[in-house]
Amino acid sequence: MIFGGVNQFRQVRSMAGGVDILVATPGRLLDLMNQKHVELRRTSILVLDEADRMLDMGFVRDVKKIIAAMPQKRQSLLFSATMPKSIEHLAAEILKDPARVEVTPEVVTVDKIDQRVMHVDGKRKRELLSKLLDDVDLSRVIVFTRTKHCANRVSEQLDKAGVPSEAIHGNKSQGARQRALDNFRNGKARVLVATDIAARGIDVTGITHVINYELPNEPEAYVHRIGRTARAGKSGIAVSFCDGAERAHLKSIERLTKRPLTIVDTTELLGEQIVVPAGEPVAPKRSGRGGGPRNGGGGNRNQPGKQRRFGGKPGGGGKPNAGNRGQRNAKKSGQPQSRRQLAGA
Repeated sequence: MIFGGVNQFRQVRSMAGGVDILVATPGRLLDLMNQKHVELRRTSILVLDEADRMLDMGFVRDVKKIIAAMPQKRQSLLFSATMPKSIEHLAAEILKDPARVEVTPEVVTVDKIDQRVMHVDGKRKRELLSKLLDDVDLSRVIVFTRTKHCANRVSEQLDKAGVPSEAIHGNKSQGARQRALDNFRNGKARVLVATDIAARGIDVTGITHVINYELPNEPEAYVHRIGRTARAGKSGIAVSFCDGAERAHLKSIERLTKRPLTIVDTTELLGEQIVVPAGEPVAPKRSGRGGGPRNGGGGNRNQPGKQRRFGGKPGGGGKPNAGNRGQRNAKKSGQPQSRRQLAGA
């Protein structure tokens, strides 16, 4: 077995006499091939496991270089928990007339996982996460994000708030990932912030909560994420944050799991908030008694372009209905109205 993040000496020595089966990560294997420690000209079987995660980590170029060093005549097998378009393209490149086998698990999610969803504006997710972590019952937590950049941001935010955390994703070296897992296992880090690369590789007992900071694009990834809790017969809690742009992902998850997620009200944590689904306009607020402006401008309420902006004034911020007041004053005094008054200026 060869992998990166550690000294290569022992790995090279163990292969010196030749091996029948070699289990390797793409980066280290390619490195040893370039150093002439490994040659694959007599390889007869190639197995690509966790292919979708390798693509997510950016190893597709390394994989193609490794395959190019193998004989054209060989048996190839590709395993992937999800089958996005990128994996289908890779399969078409490296496999010749493949037989496709799909296995659907009878039980998609563990019954002992309490699955919840919190609808929240995307800009307030950090605040909601901090509020949840005020509860000491969240003692060992994995927070999942879709991107490496977001994982780093969330971890930095938690550290600043006094919550010990570690981030783990594809840009981390093997050594850094191992240190992060060790700190999480021994309790030095209360929270582990991870991308989906870690969903199937984390084997840590006693995880009390899984928080989906961002919902995954693939519903199958949701199943792998929440499966990090409720292990060995124990119960667990999975909480998913969902903003307006993620409603479609939520529906896909509920279709796959065949069960709706329990909606948790966030008012106690965040106060009143407006969560608007993507693509839908925000309804205008009405102010004043009777639902219309106080200064005699009730007739303007149904005019187009007069919606009230949050924190602003209708019609671009000018004084409403000043022209109407001028018209009324002129009528009371019997004086002729100027053109500016008639125009409502």
